[in-house]
Amino acid sequence: MKIVGIAGSIVGSKTKTAMEYTVKAMNEKYPNVDVTLIDLAEYNVQFSDGRNYLEYEGDTGYITKTIMEADAVIMGTPVFQASIPATLKNIFDLLPQNAFRDKVVSLLVTAGSAKHYLIPEQQIKPILAYMKAQIVQTYVFIEEKDFNRKEITNEDVKFRIERLVEDTVVLTETYKKIQEEKDAEYDF
Repeated sequence: MKIVGIAGSIVGSKTKTAMEYTVKAMNEKYPNVDVTLIDLAEYNVQFSDGRNYLEYEGDTGYITKTIMEADAVIMGTPVFQASIPATLKNIFDLLPQNAFRDKVVSLLVTAGSAKHYLIPEQQIKPILAYMKAQIVQTYVFIEEKDFNRKEITNEDVKFRIERLVEDTVVLTETYKKIQEEKDAEYDF
C-alpha cells in the first residue's frame, strides 16, 4: 500500500510539523506501508496550465505522478484568510478531474483559531468529492494553541492523528478488498 502525505503550504511550520508526526505515527503502526511525505515548501511547483499531469517534468511531474500512484493521500493544510493556500489549490488543478477515484483521502488542518473549523467541510471536501475521493469523514483540526516550539503539545491532538492514520489505512484496505471482489466477478 502506498500512502502520500502532503504538507500543503510553502510557509509556516505547523502543518509540516503535524504531517511529520502523522508520517511517524504511520511508520510506527504500519511499518509495511510505503509512506512518502511531500512538503510543498521543498519543491518548485509550476502553476497549472491545463496540460495532462503526465506532461509535467521536474518537481511538478514528480509530485503529480506520486499522488496518482498512491492508494491513499493524507492531506495537510493550513487555513489562511479563511481558505486553503494557493499552493494546495494548484495541486488540485494539476491533477485530472478523477484523480482521486479509488483513493482514500484524509485531512489534517491547522489554523490560528477554532473560527476556521468548517473550512474543510465547505471548501476542501467539495473539491475532493468532485475529484471522486473516498473521504475519511472525520478530520484532524489543530489550533495554534496546540503547538509549542514546532512540537504538538496537546495529547488529544496526537491521539486524533493516530486515529486518522488508522482510519486511513483501514478504509484503504477495505476499498481495495471491495474492488478486488468486484474485479473477480469478471472472467477477463
